[in-house]
Amino acid sequence: MTRRELREQIFKLLFGVEFHDRQELPEQIAVYEETEEPWDTKDGAYISGKCEDIVAHLAEIDEAIDAVAEGWKTGRMGKVDLTLIRLAVYEMKYDEDVPVGVAINEAVELAKKYGTDESPAFINGVLAKLV
Repeated sequence: MTRRELREQIFKLLFGVEFHDRQELPEQIAVYEETEEPWDTKDGAYISGKCEDIVAHLAEIDEAIDAVAEGWKTGRMGKVDLTLIRLAVYEMKYDEDVPVGVAINEAVELAKKYGTDESPAFINGVLAKLV
């Protein structure tokens, strides 16, 4: 899989975290993998590892988002937008392999596919304040 495809799979799994208990993540990953095209071992390990690491850092990620998102704390944000912002913030703060500009651009591109018409600009605005 390409990095973009991996990121999209991670986004989809993280979106589910909003609707399930965080301790259920390993089971959710297993169920998700059964419904999608099978992942090879390397991709599966990458996806599940990143998801677990992001979930482990959610408190710090949400704190960083809340500090810059004026009038739009994480509890008020749409779930797609919030998930994309969380993924990008994780990549910006904790993933040294992803340049900040790439993290922002990829979040905006995924917002165009999965979000509302306003999502790309909203996500870009929040992430720009974190740079």
